[in-house]
Amino acid sequence: MRGRSRLACLLLSLLVLPALAHRLSPAYFGFTETVPGTYDVQWKVSIPGGLADALEPRIPEGCALLGQVRTYLVGDARVQHGAVECAEPGLAGRELDVTGLPATDTDVLVRVGFADGSSFTHRLVPDAPSVVVPERAGALAVVSTYLMLGVEHIILGIDHLLFVLALLLIVRGVGRLVATVTAFTVAHSITLGAASLGYANVPSAPVEAVIALSILFLATELARRDAAAPASGADLTSRFPWLVAFSFGLLHGFGFAGALSEIGLPQHALPLALLFFNVGVEVGQLVFIAAVLGLAWAWRRAAAPSPPPWWPRAAAYGIGSVAAFWAIERTAAVLV
Repeated sequence: MRGRSRLACLLLSLLVLPALAHRLSPAYFGFTETVPGTYDVQWKVSIPGGLADALEPRIPEGCALLGQVRTYLVGDARVQHGAVECAEPGLAGRELDVTGLPATDTDVLVRVGFADGSSFTHRLVPDAPSVVVPERAGALAVVSTYLMLGVEHIILGIDHLLFVLALLLIVRGVGRLVATVTAFTVAHSITLGAASLGYANVPSAPVEAVIALSILFLATELARRDAAAPASGADLTSRFPWLVAFSFGLLHGFGFAGALSEIGLPQHALPLALLFFNVGVEVGQLVFIAAVLGLAWAWRRAAAPSPPPWWPRAAAYGIGSVAAFWAIERTAAVLV
């Protein structure tokens, strides 16, 4: 109980993190080739934090705007649509960059979809705010880009991390924890693949609401366990943690797929991109688990004072409060 109390104390401190979920990148710069040399262009940037004012995309040299640029708001993001025409050979070999990016600590996702079905995806960062579009993206570029997107998504997906965090608090024993995390991984891999490949289509808004409810369910299980019978293991999650993790993992996979659909998959390397996005998700998840267990081990090694016995229940209420807020907010979004 003492070790788990220390773990709960550490994990509860994570709840002060911002409530980020499913945002792969705070800005998106996309080109879709409609006919050779002509592209629909989308620029989407988050308004919070002043990014909409700090970042500005540049149309590459040799290209010109066609008609007016349409601007509108979607949630907390500003979206602009337009069209550009580029001289031969189109965007291939031209430089894309975003001014103002070096002065921030954020990134911009760039995606170019060509008329032949191939595509190029790249992350612009402050140290490298521009990129030259290649003739055709190689396998290594697809692997590195989608691997990092997967890692970034799970690390910034606080709702997914809270679900894993609650499992860490509930499940006892290394063997049961490994089985539970494996079941969660298998489940979300199934639905991520099915949705991304077009075999399943579930609206994202209801999925997000149910994901919040899944976290609330685990928080309730944790609170009941510590309040009523901390050692009995009578609750469902204590008896069958792998079953609970697998069931809710199916829902979380649809959440991952919804985020991935925002940027799309390169048609010429679709299986590769999907595989390494999923690998990135798992890497991020394992890094989080290792960090939490490492902090708990370091606390014990430092002979830190034991937290009071009510800390696990406080953690349950903290997680549950955040999940309840998300559930209400996301359910309202479904009903509107």
